[in-house]
Amino acid sequence: MTARRSTALIGDDNRVVVGGETLTWRTLHKLPQLPSPAAVLVDNGADALAAVRHHAVHGTELLVATSSRVDLAMREELGESGFAVVIANGDEHSVTPAKLKRVEESGRVWLLTSGSTGRPKRIGHTLESLTTVRGQQQPRTWLCPYSPGTYAWWQVVTLSLTQADQALVVIEPSELESWPKIAAEHGVTAASGTPTFWRQTIYRDTEALAAVPLEQITLGGEPVDQAILDRLREIFPAARISWIYASSEVGASIVVHDGLAGFPKAWLDREPEPGVERPRISVDGDELVISSPHHGAGLEGAHRTGDRVEFVDDRVLITGRLDTDEINVGGSKVSAGLVRNVLMAHPSVAWARVFARKAPIVGRMVAAEVVLDPGMGPITDADLVQWCTTRLPDYGVPRRIRFLDEIPSKETLKSDV
Repeated sequence: MTARRSTALIGDDNRVVVGGETLTWRTLHKLPQLPSPAAVLVDNGADALAAVRHHAVHGTELLVATSSRVDLAMREELGESGFAVVIANGDEHSVTPAKLKRVEESGRVWLLTSGSTGRPKRIGHTLESLTTVRGQQQPRTWLCPYSPGTYAWWQVVTLSLTQADQALVVIEPSELESWPKIAAEHGVTAASGTPTFWRQTIYRDTEALAAVPLEQITLGGEPVDQAILDRLREIFPAARISWIYASSEVGASIVVHDGLAGFPKAWLDREPEPGVERPRISVDGDELVISSPHHGAGLEGAHRTGDRVEFVDDRVLITGRLDTDEINVGGSKVSAGLVRNVLMAHPSVAWARVFARKAPIVGRMVAAEVVLDPGMGPITDADLVQWCTTRLPDYGVPRRIRFLDEIPSKETLKSDV
């Protein structure tokens, strides 16, 4: 039986802008009583927030995701795992009852992983484990451009729900290209997004972005290179710029505010101070390993992240996934992430993707896709090859470079890098 709650929510009177309406958490439209466990599939931010508040008030077992992320096979799998599948659409919704009756886990929140390592899997959390910002915060208005149900989305949503004076401006997919105008209109002072999200915005309209009164800029979800950090610093010289390493499995584990890519080597294998809950960060071979107090259910201890790291001077850089970042060129190995960083350090490059391509004799060669900054002069692939030649070993220089017209991204606001 569900353990019902009636605890007042600290953020209930925070302003919430969603779907063109200015509301509060308290005045969001109410979903009809949800079954529990329920997988609530949504196509807009308002329904997603309503499901979260319903969970916070009633303690139901909940999974929230966009309809597009959960295909028919996964819906069947959810039903067979004891979830009623709810298709939410404002005051109307359809419910497919669970195919298996099981004991409800009251207060459990389920997240779907991004699927970067294959088919998305479920990770169990609670509102408490998802709420990693606990200290007193200065009043802010947060932008939330993320897809509902992702870990990054929960981080912004729980901040607004559990802290006073933390307003929320939700950006729907149809508003992504014009979000700076919306943010300026509603006085957004803090925004969290992937590096791809920030690059796309700068590429589309730097002037519109600069008009947003940002005091806090956060990046996460992808490898963060020095070029995007420096570009944001140019546009917002007075803002605090942070990058966060976080995942559904280990939560928010690394937070850096110094404006430099990567994190200090000195943070590796640090012993936590007495009474301080802090993740332990290690490297095994080339892989980042994290033990975190913010981990998902049943994931205690060291978690092998699958992310590859490189040591550059006194910094540890996260360059990409282990299974895709390393390119073997005739026996010599190079990091796709480091080649990508070199390309994006070129003043005319707005975005780059680096990957392996089949080649005679050596088996693999380095190739790249590039989007140029429209504000800079024209350059050729030969110019970029020459740029890389002076900064990379010969086997790491891209031998094929293709130019794209725009920066690609997925529903998660990430590029396929």
